[in-house]
Amino acid sequence: MIDADHLRQIFPIEADIPVPFRLSEPLHQHEILIGGQLRSWTGERQIVVSPIALRASDGTLQPQEIGSIPAGDEASTEAALNSAVAAYDNGRGAWPTMGAAGRIACMEDFVRRLGAIRDEVVRLLMWEIGKNLPDSQKEFDRTVDYIRATIDALKQQENDSSRFLVVEGVIGQIRRTPLGVVLCMGPYNYPLNETFATLIPAMIMGNTVVLKPPKHGVLLFQPLMKAFAEAFPPGVVNMVYGKGAEVVPQLLTSGRIDVLTLIGSSKVADHLKKLHPKVNRLRSILGLDAKNAAIVLPDADLDLAVTECLAGSLSFNGQRCTALKILLVHRAVVGPFLERFVTALSKLKVGMPWDEGAHITPLPEPGKTAYLTEVVADALAKGAAIVNEGGGARAGSLFYPAVVYPVGEGMRLYREEQFGPVVPVVPFDTVGTALDYVASSQYGQQVSIFGSDADEIASMVDPLVNQVCRVNINCQCQRGPDVFPFTGRKDSAEGTLSITDALRCFSIRSMVATKRTKANQSLLDTIAMDQKSNFITTRFLF
Repeated sequence: MIDADHLRQIFPIEADIPVPFRLSEPLHQHEILIGGQLRSWTGERQIVVSPIALRASDGTLQPQEIGSIPAGDEASTEAALNSAVAAYDNGRGAWPTMGAAGRIACMEDFVRRLGAIRDEVVRLLMWEIGKNLPDSQKEFDRTVDYIRATIDALKQQENDSSRFLVVEGVIGQIRRTPLGVVLCMGPYNYPLNETFATLIPAMIMGNTVVLKPPKHGVLLFQPLMKAFAEAFPPGVVNMVYGKGAEVVPQLLTSGRIDVLTLIGSSKVADHLKKLHPKVNRLRSILGLDAKNAAIVLPDADLDLAVTECLAGSLSFNGQRCTALKILLVHRAVVGPFLERFVTALSKLKVGMPWDEGAHITPLPEPGKTAYLTEVVADALAKGAAIVNEGGGARAGSLFYPAVVYPVGEGMRLYREEQFGPVVPVVPFDTVGTALDYVASSQYGQQVSIFGSDADEIASMVDPLVNQVCRVNINCQCQRGPDVFPFTGRKDSAEGTLSITDALRCFSIRSMVATKRTKANQSLLDTIAMDQKSNFITTRFLF
């Protein structure tokens, strides 16, 4: 039986933690990366508490302090911003003028250094955000693959631009150039991968960066800081710490941030953009809220639909922007669908991140289990029920998934992004009803369709692609592969992230042009042949 007592017993006593995954001692960050130096921090500190509590002999759960980070202040924030601005130097700095070959060499050096800290970063991912071991390893490895793919994409982009165009008597060369100083803020659910999905393209295109780590998953940046300091010129990457409500307004109101990147909520993004004194100059690349729906049609392969919807709604406890956060199931099959879904869910293992096969793990946000209980209670009060045994049980940071049915308009789960292990199921009678739900949503990231009738699926795809930016057929919503565009409509995103799209997002097309005369041709030949310029060049990158 799944209840609070059962969940409480899943938390470990200290002796049960496998040796490779233990934190031998708390990790205290005593330094901040500013201007290429790891500057000592002696001010106030913020304690980092793990979602993994230890179980005492009397069964009570004891929160574990696993380290501390600088609390940050106005002076350190200003120093980080000044360093990034100085390193960019209105486009005259060493980094923005270095050229692609030099920046690629630095990035390759950085990748080499990452290999030595893989185990430490993976262990911190487990302890800081409760991500299971396979997913933590995957996040690290996927991030390294992403960096390498970004390097390859930049080489291709540069090689495509390594020629002169002659049009109507004008010789020109066009390349992409950096935008300036980037404020980069990633999310706690993918503190490494999602942060780097904006940080890496921003850097490699020649921008300088002020990086604010996410609210959870911040300790893992300690080993990364040394790699940043050693691989890149001073001022290319600068760290800031502190409460986002204090640090970020200080940066944006200065008017010296040129690009805002945020993976977070649309409400926060709307507020932040308005703080900049020159809104029209601020470029924004945003990954925001989503309420991705699955639409299960009467002729769907139910075994496939259940498998994909289970993974889509509960991978990493449903804490993904691409998660399936509401299941719209045709009334003709909702009974057998729920029966199979609940059976499959009951086989998911609840455990600690290092437990083999653990699927449901502790939630990192304080107060999250209380919030999930609240939105489930709202649905129950308005006519829904929890249809799986033990659904909604909680203890400490563990919350056993709740399948809630039938969910309808007026319940918070119908529109609100729960971002956790609660699965709202909505019955529908006509396809038009399901399409209306997607159309009326304030979010427009992705949708999944499960069915087998080619005519019906085709008739759904055509309107849905005008509501969301990715329609998945007979599979869950997802971001990858990284070569595919990742974005959203409405309040879900601004800008497009894929390997090549991200390079474009953090740059702008610039060109050098001259009239086609012998003197000008000779001038350009001399500059290019003697490699006097990093912009005017025909150099080919291998």
